[in-house]
Amino acid sequence: MATKHLTTQEFKDQIFDYTKEQEWKYQGTLPAIIDFYADWCGPCKMVAPVLEELSDEYAGKLNIYKVDTEKEQELAAVFGIQSIPTFLFIPAQGQPMMQPGALPKKVFKQVIDEELLPVTQAEK
Repeated sequence: MATKHLTTQEFKDQIFDYTKEQEWKYQGTLPAIIDFYADWCGPCKMVAPVLEELSDEYAGKLNIYKVDTEKEQELAAVFGIQSIPTFLFIPAQGQPMMQPGALPKKVFKQVIDEELLPVTQAEK
């Protein structure tokens, strides 16, 4: 599964409708990563192939979305995006975590494995 680009409306429909909810309430079933990026951003371009690899590696377990901050300025403003890339890590349950900066693949994998897809004791 490749990364999927989200518009502001798709974000409200599939992730979280911040116009109707005060408290965070994730509408998806799989954990997700949202990449807030811009086409002109060098570090964003460096991270893009890593996200594609992770999308394939974790297919069916995790969704990876991209939000173009130039086109979706309302969404970028709602989340207070000040530097790009910025990543929103969304567990299936619980509160999301934001992390600015281009991260190496091993850091993404660590967050995915430890925070988004933690293995329960029963699965070990």
